[in-house]
Amino acid sequence: MSLNTIEEIAEFIVSDGKGILAADESNPTCGKRFDSIGVDSTEANRRDYREMLFRSRGIQDNIGGVILFDETLRQKAQDGTPLVELIKNQEALPGIKVDKGLASFPNESSEESITQGLDGLDKRCKEYFSLGAKFTKWRAVINISDNIPTDECIHANMEALARYAKIVQNNNMVPMVEPEVLMDGDHSIEKCYEVTSKTLKELFKCLQDEDINIRGTILKPNMVTSGSIAAHKAPIEEVAEMTVKCLKENVPSELPGITFLSGGQSDLTATAHLDAMNKIGSFPWKLSFSFGRALQQPSLKAWQGKKENVSLAQEALSHRALMNKLAANGAWNKGFE
Repeated sequence: MSLNTIEEIAEFIVSDGKGILAADESNPTCGKRFDSIGVDSTEANRRDYREMLFRSRGIQDNIGGVILFDETLRQKAQDGTPLVELIKNQEALPGIKVDKGLASFPNESSEESITQGLDGLDKRCKEYFSLGAKFTKWRAVINISDNIPTDECIHANMEALARYAKIVQNNNMVPMVEPEVLMDGDHSIEKCYEVTSKTLKELFKCLQDEDINIRGTILKPNMVTSGSIAAHKAPIEEVAEMTVKCLKENVPSELPGITFLSGGQSDLTATAHLDAMNKIGSFPWKLSFSFGRALQQPSLKAWQGKKENVSLAQEALSHRALMNKLAANGAWNKGFE
């Protein structure tokens, strides 16, 4: 793969309906996932689990990029092959999560957060690039409840995303910008639409202010959905229509790809939403996926930490990767499941 520019890298990741496997869970988050199947979250177990994922045959052709956690970028498989090489051998590109997590946003509300990690980011990026990373990820989190989000919190988070993107592009990697409006809450789909619109508008204003090369950038947004405990849950077609409308109004056409996060949706629901959007069609960017749990959950359940279950777990991941590629081409239906 001779990809020489960030524009070529960004386009490759989302080419032909390919998407992204998000395997960048922090150690505490990975610990919670492992607790659910009764496996200890040791460095060796985390390595074995991710090696199993990266060797799955369904990575090739269906996955264009894999987001890693710092530990994983440095790990080697049991046979001594760097995990980064396993990903490249599958014709996918390794990426790296570079933010340092959330801190409380300094205002009246105790419910808002700001993402940390700009300090020392340039130095970290230089090292990550030398270790083989081709793209990076930074997640900003916007909560919805009665009096939030505040304009100040949205602006501070989008400004940080833009500053991050500039540092990453200066280090010859593609920045993935992730402004996640959380599903948590009882809000309506209309409220999610309003907050997501405001957030995206502010993000692209800040990216423009930082002179970011949009053609060498990937957007990882939430879908526009009802809150997770809303009394009325918007149906799949409405989610697809509202999400596409929101993106068309706020995202510049030169952006190569939008890879949605699953944000707590079940694996089938996330796939159905993505497919419904691509069936609407007529938008300038590729609409694809950057799923963590919605790609991994069936595989994790099948694995149970046991060697004899590895091929079953790999089949589960390969199936979900293929289903999501079909959805990114608007060619999925429930019968394939």
